[in-house]
Amino acid sequence: MLVLMRVPNGDSELVQIIDAALADAARRAGEWLVCRPGCTPCCHGAFAINALDAARLQAGMETLRQTDPALADEIERRAKSWIEGHGGDFPGDPATGRLGESDEERQRFEEFANEAACPALDPATGRCDVYAARPMTCRVFGPPVRMEAGSGTAALGCCELCFAGATEAQIAACEMPVPHELEEKLLAELAPEGETVVAFALLR
Repeated sequence: MLVLMRVPNGDSELVQIIDAALADAARRAGEWLVCRPGCTPCCHGAFAINALDAARLQAGMETLRQTDPALADEIERRAKSWIEGHGGDFPGDPATGRLGESDEERQRFEEFANEAACPALDPATGRCDVYAARPMTCRVFGPPVRMEAGSGTAALGCCELCFAGATEAQIAACEMPVPHELEEKLLAELAPEGETVVAFALLR
């Protein structure tokens, strides 16, 4: 499994900046942003998380083991079940949870576990059981954020359920800025562990 990593001190600042940016984007978006507790399409399908996300999840689980061990056990059960169900097709090292970096492995990841529910998702409530420690991908999903579109260009992307009927100008007016430079700085403080998926980060 993943090596337990220390969360850099600056991660709390990163989380505060992201949460404030999300709140501001949601205020500007108003009814265009339909994200609500219990709306879970974005909680299905595997996605890569970096070492900083993994360290944050690990710290969140350690806290949960102290404050709510029964819930921590249930999350671990779901994570183990997820790995048992999808580990055979994992495009990387299933012993460590590290995703492969070859072109062939990256291509395989595009089709990997695309319908699988995140093990952090409570199937009864539709809520994230590690919400405070969730990865950056989860924190920025919904509002328009600028993403690489190839050839060094960037384009705005948002949840396909949000901004239905909005014009490009209306979408652009709700853009959520993401502090990539701060995230990269914090990542540099960690040993290069590569990328993984949520299920592996939830386990000891």
